[in-house]
Amino acid sequence: MLRIAVPNKGSLSETAAQMLFEAGYTGRRDSRELVVADPRNGVEFFYLRPRDIATYVGSGALDVGITGRDLLLDSGSDAGEIAPLGFGGSTFRFAGPPGEHGDLADLEGVRVATSYPGLVGDFLAGHGVTAKLVKLDGAVESAVRLGVADAVADVVSTGSTLRTAGLEIFGPVILESEAVLIGSGNERTGTATLVRRLSGVLVARQYVMLDYDVPVSALEAATAAAPGFESPTVSPLHDKDWAAVRVMIRRTDMNHVMDELYALGARAILVSAIHAARL
Repeated sequence: MLRIAVPNKGSLSETAAQMLFEAGYTGRRDSRELVVADPRNGVEFFYLRPRDIATYVGSGALDVGITGRDLLLDSGSDAGEIAPLGFGGSTFRFAGPPGEHGDLADLEGVRVATSYPGLVGDFLAGHGVTAKLVKLDGAVESAVRLGVADAVADVVSTGSTLRTAGLEIFGPVILESEAVLIGSGNERTGTATLVRRLSGVLVARQYVMLDYDVPVSALEAATAAAPGFESPTVSPLHDKDWAAVRVMIRRTDMNHVMDELYALGARAILVSAIHAARL
């Protein structure tokens, strides 16, 4: 059986479980379950702390796992990224007292608080900067005010939390992170199927199926407005002056495309969700 590590809690847990469900796998029904077998799909799920998943996969104890790119890089594990999963996005930046630090060189020899010492240490070393890293498990933004550190390296979305703590962002982006599927490099049978299924879920979330009727005279313009993933399916209607078209388009473009098609004379424009895909 393919052994898959899944986050048991935290920001990645619920979305990872839902994604696997949409991919056709049977997960746990009770949050207290630590191991769940799915014989029909030939997999076994192990529910672990997100921070530990890279270690288990890198050691070969488990075959693949879902965790954050940040946690993978911070772990120093031998595991590697197989595919991004499109959720759990985050950005890592440096922050410090306003006007005190302008760039990375200003961190030479100072104390930097972070929950990701491996990740931040590698980044600084790669830029020739030596700083004293202070490892904290949380509330990193309070470290400067409490005198534990001179600067911090933390996850940033809007930056409001850091500003509230009296800090300002400086320097380059440390990392753009998201949830990723990771492996040890010696993945067993079933890994390719898992990757295809998860990719299918991503496609289903990003695309919709668009159906519409259009006058044949406007068919070329309509298919140019919505060329689809590969090419639209065009079928004749009983009225020879009209054609039926089916095409897959990006969900984010949906309403703009519908407006354009309507202006070209298309009617009966319908949008359907895609539940799964193989491309």
